[in-house]
Amino acid sequence: MVATNSTMLPLGTEAPAFQLPDMSGKTVALDQFKGASALLVVFMCNHCPYVKHIRSGLAQAARDYQARGVAVVGINSNDVANYPPMLRQNG
Repeated sequence: MVATNSTMLPLGTEAPAFQLPDMSGKTVALDQFKGASALLVVFMCNHCPYVKHIRSGLAQAARDYQARGVAVVGINSNDVANYPPMLRQNG
């Protein structure tokens, strides 16, 4: 199990401003999603067996919700040297 338990923030909690590089080096910032009806932020790591198991379902859910105006952002906090980013998958 994890060394530190996580806690769930209440739904509707305002996200703190962020600016993070995407896989191509472009900066992605929270304020880019102001026009979206909602924003889903997924914190994940690409070597996690649970993430690997749900990867295609999560990608499909993102496509389905994006078609409804929901923005989806995945934040991967891995050490890039030890766990290089996975390429974006289309399915």
